[in-house]
Amino acid sequence: MELLEGTLRAYPWGSRTLIPEMRGQEVPSGRPEAEVWFGAHPGAPSTINGTALNQLIAENPVGMLGERVARDFDGQLPFLLKILAAGAPLSLQAHPSLEQAREGFERENEAGIEFNAPNRNYRDANHKPELIVALTDFIAMAGFRPLARTLEIFDAIECHELDHYRSMIAVEAEEESLRALFTTWITIPMTKRHELINAIIASAHTYLEQGGQEWIRFVLSHVVELHDRYPGDVGVLGALLLNFYQLKPGEGIYLDAGNLHAYIYGLGVEIMANSDNVLRGGLTSKYVDVPELVRVLDFKSLDNAVVDCVTEGNIHHYPVPVSEFTLDRVRVAGAHDVEHDGPMIILCTESAGGPVILDHEGQRIELTPGYAVWVPASDGVIGITADDAEVFIATV
Repeated sequence: MELLEGTLRAYPWGSRTLIPEMRGQEVPSGRPEAEVWFGAHPGAPSTINGTALNQLIAENPVGMLGERVARDFDGQLPFLLKILAAGAPLSLQAHPSLEQAREGFERENEAGIEFNAPNRNYRDANHKPELIVALTDFIAMAGFRPLARTLEIFDAIECHELDHYRSMIAVEAEEESLRALFTTWITIPMTKRHELINAIIASAHTYLEQGGQEWIRFVLSHVVELHDRYPGDVGVLGALLLNFYQLKPGEGIYLDAGNLHAYIYGLGVEIMANSDNVLRGGLTSKYVDVPELVRVLDFKSLDNAVVDCVTEGNIHHYPVPVSEFTLDRVRVAGAHDVEHDGPMIILCTESAGGPVILDHEGQRIELTPGYAVWVPASDGVIGITADDAEVFIATV
C-alpha cells in the first residue's frame, strides 16, 4: 500500500475551483484543472515515490495485479480512475469498441502518425467504456434521445427550418433515422448550418420566454448555452438529439462504445477501461474527424444511461457490464475493512473530522480529499478508519 500521486490534466474546459476546493488548495487555481488521473496509462501515469505506476507493474505484474488480473489483461492494469471537474462543456465525443480501437490504432501506426500528433484519433488499442459518479450536481448529455421525444421538442419550438429534416425521421425506424439526420447535420455546408442553428436558437429563445414543459426547457436552455459558447458549432445540432441528465451527488451514468456524449458541468469520479481514445464531433478546438466519428457511433437510442446503484449498508455499488473495473462508493463512520484479490485504488472524496486512516499490517497512510492510495494484489486486508468520510474503491 502506497500513496499514489495522481497526474493533473489542465484542459481548457476544466474548473479553477472544483478540484482545488476539494483538495483544500488555493482557489481559484492559476489554470483550469480538468482531471486528475489515477492509473497506469502511458500517456499520463500516476507515480509512487517518483516512479511511474506502469513501470512498477511491468517489473512485477503478478505481485502488483495478482495472478487473475495479470493473466486476463496481459500484465496491464485494465482501468483508469479519474477526478473530473468540468467548468465548461467537454467536446461532443464517442469512444470506439475494442475491435475498432485495435484496428484504428494499427491503421494510424502504419500511417506513421505520431502518438502525440493533434490529428491522432487512437492513442492506444483499447476500448473506453466509462462510468461517472457525481460528487456535486452534475449536468451531462449522453446517448441519442428516443426520437419520439425529440419530435416533441421539434413540435414545441415550431422552427420552420427544421421541417425539411423531419422527413428523415421515422419513429419506427429509429436507428436508420438517427444515422441519416445526424450524418446530414454534421456534414452540411457551414453557411447552411449557421442558418439552421440561428433559426433553432431563435425559436428556443421564444419557447423559453413563453414557458413550456420543464424537461424541454432544461434541454433548450443548455442548447442555447452551448451555442453562446460555440456559436454555429455543429455540436449544437448534435446536442439537440441527445438525452440531458442532471445528476445529484452519488448518482452515476454508464456509457458504452459508440454512445455520443459530453459532460457539461460538475465534479465527479470517473472510471473507465485503460484508454484515452476519443473521437470528437464538435464543441472543441481540438481535431475533429467526422468520418471516423460516424464510423464508431452507435445510432440506437439510449433510453436511460443512469446506473441503478446497489446499496448494502454503507457500500454503494455501481454495476456495469464490463470486466475491466468495478467501483464502490463507501461511507466510512468508524472502521471498515476491505478484502480483495486484485489491485485497488482507494480515493478519498470527502472527510469530516480529520483524515481517513488506511492501515495494512501496521503501515498507516493518512488520506485527505482528492488523494488516493495504490493497493497491490499482494497486500492483504486493508483497514479504513474515519469519523465521517467517503471513499471510492476501484478494482477489477
